[in-house]
Amino acid sequence: MTAASNGLPPAAAPAGLPESIAPRFDELIHAPTRLSIVSLLTATEWAEFKFLRDQVGLSDSALSKQLTTLEEVGYVEIRKGFVGKRPRTSVRLSAPGRRAFAGHVAALQEIVARSGLAVLPESAQT
Repeated sequence: MTAASNGLPPAAAPAGLPESIAPRFDELIHAPTRLSIVSLLTATEWAEFKFLRDQVGLSDSALSKQLTTLEEVGYVEIRKGFVGKRPRTSVRLSAPGRRAFAGHVAALQEIVARSGLAVLPESAQT
């Protein structure tokens, strides 16, 4: 059910994203760990594996599994290389991943709007 069919105004696109993003709940992104990863990647061009691991609080293997899941559907791109003799893995959100995240955020905004509650706390709205 969309906002238009339930009588509610449509949710605005997330800040910095085009208004043309249609709300679309994404089960893959919605999992808390992947939501955290995609949210972090939205704010940057490329992120180091170590940074993501530390920010999300996962083990190397758990983060690798989550990134592989996101890569398989085309939501992230993974670049492996070396800095000196040390291996480095960097990750970025792909264009389809950015669109999926924007649609998911818009869908969440619609869900919250149905409750009559503000999407942002009052202090952030002024």
